[in-house]
Amino acid sequence: MSADRDAVVHAPYGLLPEGGTVRPITRWGSDVMHHANRPVTSYDDDLRDLVADMVATMYAADGVGLAACQIGVDAAVFVFDCHDTSGERTVGVVCNPVVTLPEGRDRRLDEDDEGCLSLPGAYVPLARPDTAEVAGFGVDGSPVGFTGDGMLARCLQHETDHTNGTVFGDRLSTRWRKKLQKAHDRTEESYPADWPVVPRAE
Repeated sequence: MSADRDAVVHAPYGLLPEGGTVRPITRWGSDVMHHANRPVTSYDDDLRDLVADMVATMYAADGVGLAACQIGVDAAVFVFDCHDTSGERTVGVVCNPVVTLPEGRDRRLDEDDEGCLSLPGAYVPLARPDTAEVAGFGVDGSPVGFTGDGMLARCLQHETDHTNGTVFGDRLSTRWRKKLQKAHDRTEESYPADWPVVPRAE
């Protein structure tokens, strides 16, 4: 999922923290990526600094969302800057996220390509509900909630999954997971171990 930075920004709880340091992105297979992350309990300067680093790293990697586990931190928080089907960008921070998905007659699946910054360079189709709602807490501890469709719905689900120790490959059939791994293997040499601190090789 690539970013669209030209759309109008919707920031219902304020803009994302700035001034962070770009960190290496943690890859699938690291323990922190595969277990439920610790709930955030302290809404302090350390959390704000972490979130600022996550934002800087997300932008450096040209991503639309990033969870703390993706920079090796065991904390249930993610940041995002993603557009919906109308093209509107929404930005936010969600700590201790809980996702609500449509059920019954309201449930419609959207099958589209999905990728992950922690398995860079690889995309395969994955069907997810076409709308999603996430509730949690902002960087200051205030309640927040976001609802979206299209790529934003996919992003909210993908990042909440990360905080629960689920990578999107866990949701694929064996056949599609093998295709995903092969796609990653073809581009792996382009991504240094400390990417995006060190840029991708062209």
